[in-house]
Amino acid sequence: MLSLQLLPASPSSSSIRFSAPFNLISRTLKPHSSRTRFRTAAVPVQSVLQWNRKPQLAGETPRVVVITSGKGGVGKTTTTANVGLSLARLGFSVVAVDADVGLRNLDLLLGLENRVNYTLVEVLNGDCRLDQALVRDKRWSNFELLCISKPRSKLPIGFGGKALVWLVDSLKSRQEGCPEFILIDCPAGIDAGFITAITPANEAVLVTTPDITSLRDADRVTGLLECDGIRDIKMIVNRVRTDMIKGEDMMSVLDVQEMLGLALLGVIPEDSEVIRSTNRGYPLVLNKPPTLAGLAFEQAAWRLVEQDSMKAVMVEEEPKKRGFFSFFGG
Repeated sequence: MLSLQLLPASPSSSSIRFSAPFNLISRTLKPHSSRTRFRTAAVPVQSVLQWNRKPQLAGETPRVVVITSGKGGVGKTTTTANVGLSLARLGFSVVAVDADVGLRNLDLLLGLENRVNYTLVEVLNGDCRLDQALVRDKRWSNFELLCISKPRSKLPIGFGGKALVWLVDSLKSRQEGCPEFILIDCPAGIDAGFITAITPANEAVLVTTPDITSLRDADRVTGLLECDGIRDIKMIVNRVRTDMIKGEDMMSVLDVQEMLGLALLGVIPEDSEVIRSTNRGYPLVLNKPPTLAGLAFEQAAWRLVEQDSMKAVMVEEEPKKRGFFSFFGG
């Protein structure tokens, strides 16, 4: 089982260190070859979270990030909610846009479903102002939610990518100040809703799970994003189970990265607390004490701020014990 230790990183800073009883070995992938080579030295699993400094924001603001996958049910909305609140807790202003027209769920995961009175459609129709449609989270005032439309409502004929481009331009010029992050929760599929969601984005986070159906859809979406001019694409591998990887019943993160060829933003372990937090409308990153999945989302948000990535590691398999009769073929 995992243990949590408090270790001083330096005389003027502190850190939380995660350690696990198994070892990891890194694997370096060769181009044009599926063969791998291994380092001989095994290192313990250690993931350090620093709270004594604020991450340095890279890139020009606002950074418009679309969170997509192609396949449904892989955790796009969960990632948007947890990464968005993690960015707000780090001190950045965030606007999360639920771009799913008829099946919006982001307000449920954030616990804000009873406060959504106006949507972007009412703003475009002139029924309300943009600041009235933005729902500010009471827990973190620098986090705001905007839904495109209400459930069971029909979008106007002219609604498309230009509407989200207008939204981004309006957020840039508003009196309260331009948000530093605009996160767009993309709907599943690659139809008109997908095209609308990716139009204003300049970077993307691709959420996938280590199964062949998700990887095929993720590969297709990667090509569509690159065709649209989005080159900064990072991926989050969700619902990873180490026990199944050891038993060769699930592809490892290294296999996923080798197949998609994308920079790795985060690895989210399978966690039953996700269902509880979803039903309560309370994101994982706000849980006390923190869960493994919540810490992984916080690390992914930290890397997103600094436009950084992580290296995939492989769990070292335990050597099988050989008995006396094994020498005779038994």
